[in-house]
Amino acid sequence: MRLTIIHPCIGRRPGQSYIRTWQMEPLPAATLAGLTPKDVEIRFYDDRMEVIPFDEATDLVAISVETYTAKRAYQIASEYRKRGVPVVMGGFHASLCPDEVARHAEAVVTGEAEAVWPTLIDDARHGRLEKFYRQTSRVSLFGLKPDRSIFRGKRYLPIGLIEAGRGCHFKCEFCAVQTVFNSTQTRRPIDDIIAELTVLKDQKKLFFFVDDNITSNLQQAKDFFRALIPLGIRWVSQSSINAAHDEEFLDLLRRSGCQGVLIGFESLNPVNLKEMNKSFNTMRGGFTQALANLRKHRIRVYGTFIFGYDADTPEAFEQTVSFAKEHALYIAAFNHLTPFPGTPLYRRLETEGRLLYDAWWLDVRYSYNRIPFQPRNMTPESLQQNCVGARREFYSWRSIFQRGFDQVNRSNWFMWRNFYLINGMHRTDVSLRDHYPLGDESWQGPMLTAN
Repeated sequence: MRLTIIHPCIGRRPGQSYIRTWQMEPLPAATLAGLTPKDVEIRFYDDRMEVIPFDEATDLVAISVETYTAKRAYQIASEYRKRGVPVVMGGFHASLCPDEVARHAEAVVTGEAEAVWPTLIDDARHGRLEKFYRQTSRVSLFGLKPDRSIFRGKRYLPIGLIEAGRGCHFKCEFCAVQTVFNSTQTRRPIDDIIAELTVLKDQKKLFFFVDDNITSNLQQAKDFFRALIPLGIRWVSQSSINAAHDEEFLDLLRRSGCQGVLIGFESLNPVNLKEMNKSFNTMRGGFTQALANLRKHRIRVYGTFIFGYDADTPEAFEQTVSFAKEHALYIAAFNHLTPFPGTPLYRRLETEGRLLYDAWWLDVRYSYNRIPFQPRNMTPESLQQNCVGARREFYSWRSIFQRGFDQVNRSNWFMWRNFYLINGMHRTDVSLRDHYPLGDESWQGPMLTAN
């Protein structure tokens, strides 16, 4: 049996290379390859960096779909459907919008694939694919072994992506992760992760634990960090801010090789934080105390901020950028609120009649970074322009150099050297994605649907 795994891009303009020239390995593709029986011949294509050979013989195509890549995924599926090749789709969007995805795939995986993938492969082998393969409960991550051999010959950033846990126990209104996993987290056995890192540590200079929240269970996280210490690796990950108030945790974070954490500050306005169910961000002295604790242990911070909640006004942008510069964040993201389907946020805005598109991810009028809903205190156009302006100010050369000479940001030669490279890439990317198409604009013909 021959299996083709495809990682779709967001979209493409005719005659132009993909929007980004720097890409990280798509770990879900390697995870799926690792779950596939060894007698299945696997080919992998990354739509972001290579042309998909649609005429190459294959028996089954697997595509992991995110909301932003849904339209492109459906175009790819149509190309294979023309050739009589069945397509299976999974990923977050398949769990959020199963009926929509089912119109474009012979089979749909909802939930986590680990428990149902062997059955699906066997069914495909015998020509008896079912329409849905539903995993409704959380699965064990024991024995998970991503097959990174599928990445050979492709030029990705030299960062090793590792999954230590999956999901988060918080219930943030806008978050698709809590919707799909029902605000729960599962973790891989520590020995499994250490074995994976031992193989990879001489190949990668930096590791990114892709966990939705590596600190979702503090005690388990501490045990994990203790096990990391002897490896002597450098790593970064995503963390909730409540962990920044635990002194033992911060000490283990530093000793285990952590170089920085992504923290969702989201908003400086406590009214917004309450509406998004993130009031815990203000606990025990709030952001200022949490950042002081992180600085003491020389942990760099990638701060993310969301604009468009009901208490936001145009003044919020300048205040937020000033905060990010004052605290010398290593990097920062200033994004508009996005209502992902299936989330409590999407349902609320739909009930309030504030969604501007029925399904923005498929609407021909929508393009990347457009605002798909009506904000309360500004126009959609003002929200978009102010987000771009915030990025432009934070990634101005003056800001980059000032933050670059911050004591924490320059406390490690490896991270200081890469500070300017990373900030330079973000500077180039400030408005690069604005109005970028979802789906390939040059793709022609009707979108073929599945039976």
